[in-house]
Amino acid sequence: MAEFGIGTPTLRVEDFRLVRGLGRYVDDVQFPGATHMVVVRSPHAAARILSIDTQAAREAPGVLAVLTGADVEADELGLLRTPVPRKRRDGSPMRIPPYRLLATDQVRLVGDAVAIVIAETLHAARDAAELVAIDYETLPSVTDIAKAVTPGAAVVWPDLVPDNVSFVVEFGDKAAVAAAFARAAHTASLDFRVTRVSANTLEPRNAVAVYDEADGRYTLYSGMQAPHKMRSEIAESILNISPSRLRVVSPDVGGGFGMKGSPYPEYSLALWAAHKVGRPVRWVADRTESFLSDYHARDNVSTVELALDKDGIFIGLRVKTLANLGAYLGFSTPHPPAGNIGGFAGVYRTPAIHAEVLGIHTHTQPTAPYRGAGRPEATYAIERIIDIAAAQMGIDRVELRRRNLIPASAMPFKTPLVFTYDCGEFEQNMDMALEAADWAGFPARRAEAKKRGLLRGIGIANPIEVAGGPFRAPNEEAAALEFDQSGEATIRLGTHSHGQGHETAFRQLAVAFLGLDPERIRVVYGDTDAVAHGRGTFGSRSLMVGGAALRSAADKIISRGREIAAHVLEADKADIMFEAGSFTVAGTDKRLRIEDVARVSFEVGKMPKGEEYGLSGGAVVTPDEASFPNGCHICEVEIDPETGVTAVINYTVVDDVGTVINPLMVKGQIHGGVAQGIGQIFTENIIYDPDNGQMLTASFMDYGMPRADQMPPMHVISNPVPTKSNPLGVKGAGEAGTVGAIPAVISAIVDALSDYGVTHIDMPATPERVWAAIRDAQEKTS
Repeated sequence: MAEFGIGTPTLRVEDFRLVRGLGRYVDDVQFPGATHMVVVRSPHAAARILSIDTQAAREAPGVLAVLTGADVEADELGLLRTPVPRKRRDGSPMRIPPYRLLATDQVRLVGDAVAIVIAETLHAARDAAELVAIDYETLPSVTDIAKAVTPGAAVVWPDLVPDNVSFVVEFGDKAAVAAAFARAAHTASLDFRVTRVSANTLEPRNAVAVYDEADGRYTLYSGMQAPHKMRSEIAESILNISPSRLRVVSPDVGGGFGMKGSPYPEYSLALWAAHKVGRPVRWVADRTESFLSDYHARDNVSTVELALDKDGIFIGLRVKTLANLGAYLGFSTPHPPAGNIGGFAGVYRTPAIHAEVLGIHTHTQPTAPYRGAGRPEATYAIERIIDIAAAQMGIDRVELRRRNLIPASAMPFKTPLVFTYDCGEFEQNMDMALEAADWAGFPARRAEAKKRGLLRGIGIANPIEVAGGPFRAPNEEAAALEFDQSGEATIRLGTHSHGQGHETAFRQLAVAFLGLDPERIRVVYGDTDAVAHGRGTFGSRSLMVGGAALRSAADKIISRGREIAAHVLEADKADIMFEAGSFTVAGTDKRLRIEDVARVSFEVGKMPKGEEYGLSGGAVVTPDEASFPNGCHICEVEIDPETGVTAVINYTVVDDVGTVINPLMVKGQIHGGVAQGIGQIFTENIIYDPDNGQMLTASFMDYGMPRADQMPPMHVISNPVPTKSNPLGVKGAGEAGTVGAIPAVISAIVDALSDYGVTHIDMPATPERVWAAIRDAQEKTS
């Protein structure tokens, strides 16, 4: 069983069924008599609803029901809500606009849901949806955050948020930062934009809803990241029922990335419709509908300023960000802009930092967490301004970073901005990456590329992020392990796997904790009837919190197993030792496998009198502290100056994710994160028409997804420094790749263009934008 131990590159066990087409996704869930739901959506970014005529749609062939916002109100369904509190500048609570399942009086984004049609077939539902006649009075709209806060801009919620500013979050010592800038020998400043992106999961959002009239229970099948959390929200906030009356099943999921962590309107609409028509209801978004209804991510504009002394030592950092929230506050919308604001500090000793984030309403889709959820934006700010300052002061980029890195000897290190880092070897990360990437040999590679007519650049970033900690309370997680009468084990997880490899990783933990045969372990998750409690998978937390819960559950099993083994082996419990799956009597050769103990626990007459039967253990744990995954990314690019086409040639990562449970899966997570970062840097960008709010990138013909042939060779090296914040020492790996990739790739592009005097280029760095930067620079010098 060594191949299943902690630290071994075990192949993913779930892949054997997935690559053979044996995965079970929501589309594989079939019910006889199932109907189909189509959502009628607004074609306008802002408009009053003057009237809705559904008669023709109701009379269309195969139609079972056409429901509008008036029907929602008549049935007294609730509003979608956000549990993330924020405040306005005056200290009062932010105003939470009503987020209805279906709009009633006004629509506030292209894609706003206005009505639903339930029909016998999908084609019938689509045809009938075309017959729903809605009379709109169009209104002015605003989709750009910078424009949304200018005088005279269209207002999304005039009665609630008249200036479009939902909340203001400030952290740090503003006066100390001002004093640092006043005495600085040099200051650097950069205005930058982080683009709006869409998760575009391989499996679109979906729902199959069933209502059982016999027991009055609902069942929702949907690909999501946090089934228990969604059950509570939908049941209590929307349907006004006890959570025990709603079962949520999330089987195999084709990608989530944070986007599938919210209780979208369509889930509740499908459940409500299933009750109304008395039959199962199916809904699956097509790609354009996904662009129009999925929550988006990122989308902010910032100014970052760095103050340095004459030796290049950081003495102050100031950041101001306008973050696009969209028209409504989704479940987690207020979190990404400010929830990870501590990341602005980076891995540096800057003594004074102040950050201000304004959450801005616009006529766009709500934003939500997406791989990194504010961490990439924060790392981008600090790493880009370091490059800018280094160039202005004539100090080597690496040397400037080295002068300001937090040394390992300073741990634990309290930053001026929220976080206290418990451990990390930041300088060693950088040195390992520099050597692995052959930073010293880069000038020769640049010269060789120049002979081929190409511009070669190299970029560096030292990312750090927060993971798994108490900053997103509540943050508890549950795990249970139980044996059956044959001695086989079932692990029940409150976390959810949607690509992370939980079936493998948690097996590895069970093998390490209890010495079990991995072939005799079953892993269950994603079903609120099968798993008593859970918080879900997000924020790189699963092994840190879920793994700690499984450790606690295993300890309970070992303790109870000692009692049973002592009875069977006729020994004192204090003399019973446990190691590698066997209970032994100290100083003897008496031995009993844990599977045998499990079997005995079910046998009448073999258990001590009064003892409960069965062998199981469960735990719900909450981490006391967060962990801080960190690393160093180095990227090399080549640019064709005649076309602006950029290719990533090499990519090196040194990562510290704490204890590495499975090196193979960690590398896979890093690769995936880097790929998504590269995608955002080069092509991904949600664009709206500034005049009417129409989305111009609502298909893969217009929205640039990253492609396999754009991905470089990736060299991933581990430098694990286990944390003491959890019993496993893990720090989380799911988002680390993206957090470092975004600043590292832009750094490399700017370095390649440095001979032209280019100091910054905003994402996406499309061929057109890169080509234009070169031409603009040439014109200025000609």
